[in-house]
Amino acid sequence: MSDILKKGFLLGLGAAISGKEKLDTKLQEMVEKNELTQEQARTVMRNFIDKGEMKTDEWNTKQYEQTQQVAKDLGLATKEDINELRARLSDVESRLNEQEQL
Repeated sequence: MSDILKKGFLLGLGAAISGKEKLDTKLQEMVEKNELTQEQARTVMRNFIDKGEMKTDEWNTKQYEQTQQVAKDLGLATKEDINELRARLSDVESRLNEQEQL
């Protein structure tokens, strides 16, 4: 499964880089034709990059949620589950130590 995710990520990354290069080329053409100022072109590119970063964050969040769901479906313990059990075990140990001291 991770191989498929890796290939999907690399495909998306390649598409994003290609899209950025094409946009940059088009923006430079528009600047040369005086259809846009250099500042407007920078703003458009910055918006494109910002939107890409937002989508990356959304993808990471969705991927995390899907991974958590798969772990749950398989009955695997998550870090949160283990930390909760550790806390409960520490509590039980503390109570036992208190009882032994009485």
